[in-house]
Amino acid sequence: MYKILFPIDGSDLSSKAVKQGMALAKALKATAVGLHVIPEFHMKQDEGFMVPDPPAHKKAVEDEAKARARGVVAAVEEEARSAGVPCECTVEINDVIYEQIIDTAQKKNCDLIVMASHGRTGVAALLLASETAKVLTHSKLPVLVVR
Repeated sequence: MYKILFPIDGSDLSSKAVKQGMALAKALKATAVGLHVIPEFHMKQDEGFMVPDPPAHKKAVEDEAKARARGVVAAVEEEARSAGVPCECTVEINDVIYEQIIDTAQKKNCDLIVMASHGRTGVAALLLASETAKVLTHSKLPVLVVR
């Protein structure tokens, strides 16, 4: 069965990509895989700054981020439900988002990645390196970009 990965960041643009991609998934009788990647929490270490219990603090922050992330992937589940497309969603933690997108696509045996592009140009594109551009550059799977 054909599988499509939907990396989503919670923006209106990524929601638009999910909506467009879900129509394709329905037409292909594909399965959808929703993904939201959370950057890993890093403790700031500085002389004079001390967190009482760093592991517990890190876990609390990550648990809160995961709860918010589940709300983000719920949009993929809802869109899939509306389209009648089977769907599974996952939340992953990784500082290198594009690598996690590609890794998840491979692990879930996806055939296509559907994602949004914010279409930044010039200095903004240089400063805010696009995860979509990185996925396009490094993925061996086809990538459908929605703008």
